[in-house]
Amino acid sequence: MAEVKKLKTRDEIESKYKWNIEKVYEDVQHWEKDFEKLKNQALKLKEFSGKLKDPKELLSYLKLKEEVSRLAEMIFVYAHLRADEDTANTTFQTLKNKIDGYLAELGSMNAFFVPEILSLPEEELRKNIKEIKELNMYDFMIEDILLMKPHVLSKELEEVLASVSDCLDAPSNIFGMLTNADMTFPVIKDEEGNEVELTEVNYGTFIRSKDRRVREEAFKALFDTYGKFKSTLTSSLTSSVKNFIFSSKTRKYESALESSLKPNNIPVEVYHNAINTINKHIDSLHRYVRVKKKLLGLDEIHMYDLYVPVIDIPKEHIEFEDAVNIVKDGLKPLGEEYLNIFQEGVNKGWIDVFENKGKRGGAYSWGCYDSMPYVLLNYNYNINDVSTLAHEMGHSIHSYYSRKDQPFIYANYTLFCAEVASTTNEALLIHHLIDKEKDENRKLYLINQELEQIRTTVFRQLMFAEFELVVHESIEKGNPLNNNDLCTIWHDLNVKYFGPDMIVDKEIDMEWARIPHFYRDFYVYQYATGYAAASAFAKSILEDGEKAVERYKGFLKSGGSDYPINILKKAGVDMTTPKPLEATINRFNELLDMLEK
Repeated sequence: MAEVKKLKTRDEIESKYKWNIEKVYEDVQHWEKDFEKLKNQALKLKEFSGKLKDPKELLSYLKLKEEVSRLAEMIFVYAHLRADEDTANTTFQTLKNKIDGYLAELGSMNAFFVPEILSLPEEELRKNIKEIKELNMYDFMIEDILLMKPHVLSKELEEVLASVSDCLDAPSNIFGMLTNADMTFPVIKDEEGNEVELTEVNYGTFIRSKDRRVREEAFKALFDTYGKFKSTLTSSLTSSVKNFIFSSKTRKYESALESSLKPNNIPVEVYHNAINTINKHIDSLHRYVRVKKKLLGLDEIHMYDLYVPVIDIPKEHIEFEDAVNIVKDGLKPLGEEYLNIFQEGVNKGWIDVFENKGKRGGAYSWGCYDSMPYVLLNYNYNINDVSTLAHEMGHSIHSYYSRKDQPFIYANYTLFCAEVASTTNEALLIHHLIDKEKDENRKLYLINQELEQIRTTVFRQLMFAEFELVVHESIEKGNPLNNNDLCTIWHDLNVKYFGPDMIVDKEIDMEWARIPHFYRDFYVYQYATGYAAASAFAKSILEDGEKAVERYKGFLKSGGSDYPINILKKAGVDMTTPKPLEATINRFNELLDMLEK
């Protein structure tokens, strides 16, 4: 009998493949010492309450707040990274729990700041900021707070809203409990005829199965189960939407959409433009369906055929060092400085490479203003892992530039910008891999990978965004929606998006019910806008060379020093126009041309 291959423990992983976390704290004793220091320093914050009218006191408070925040970040990052190395290590789990518990307390010590700033006479506040040189850099931060003044309520009403926040979150919690804990799916037969209990996790494998019977069986079993709970799921989603509308009206926004976008100063036109643009070019997705139907050799294409790969390639084994070289080759258009930073990250211990027993799954980029960027991987030697390396290092190098060029208060970038740098790296890498690939089958596989990325990140997410808009606007107008209404809206959108070749099976009508992001209002469109911005950057970098690279690096260096729309516009990507999204759709069409040849 073959020996079972066991997962390595943390100690068995070579140090060159582990992040250099000791650069944050040498050991737990140093961490504990700083934690005590943090708790003592933070107490001084409360002493500034009621004194911020005096510009010298305001400056002293902001300096102390930065000092406390930077220390808290270091403590927080160390505890969480160590805890993620081995989730069974009780020492580091304890550190994590200690700082997590303390941060709520720290937040309450700073809670007076925004209400007090908003209570001050605006012109006097602006005058003080201009006249005191050291306060100048806080100008954008203060203006951002003042922008929200029309939507900040009285102290009493804010307290009331805060006290019912748990109740307002109840629909999301009910959805989570129902779909994660209470809902069970039937047993189906896999490719070998074995009986397997269907779950949300293994559904992703079954829907990509080469065996069409398996795909269809999994598809019907999943959505028929959701259908049995459609009244409850309709109630949870519409209640969530009503709660969001209630909050937006209470805060005097013109619409729920405005209340979601305005805090980042994003015009509502950006949302509408994205949906309108995708609708103008919906025939590109119809063409994709036709091409996929042909390549799969199907007489009819159904919704359960969408995820099956059209091309197979032999399993690969790519060593991590080779992955680094592949990514660097793909990122050569970004220039020597960028590649040197990338290599510095590899050499100096930014990356925790391999899976070990107890290590957290997935991948992320993290760190803080006073640490190096850190990347968690669970590298498993395939091409998707190579792409993940490019993606996460995109985040980390964005953070590296941002922290190097911005003061602490502007070093963090918004969610609207967060996925741009990571996706730009992925776009440059896949362009490079497709262009240099000589093996026809492998080239087609890579082309299909990028097509699927655009289909799922741009077309699919904007279909989701359109559904959200229809539902919110209907309820805002006082039109209640029942389960048949939601299913009809979803069915009609699928018919529109996938076109005449697609048989839109009735089971898909319940798909809206399994999307957790619908409980975070108007969130999903940012996947599409982020991808479109990245696609536009990649195209200009490849076509315009050094000038485009410098503009792009300007974006990476901007952090949160301005609103995301302005930061992108300065770098040459105007998200208030359809151009970035149109560039992505043009790339989609180019890839379809390659696939059809």
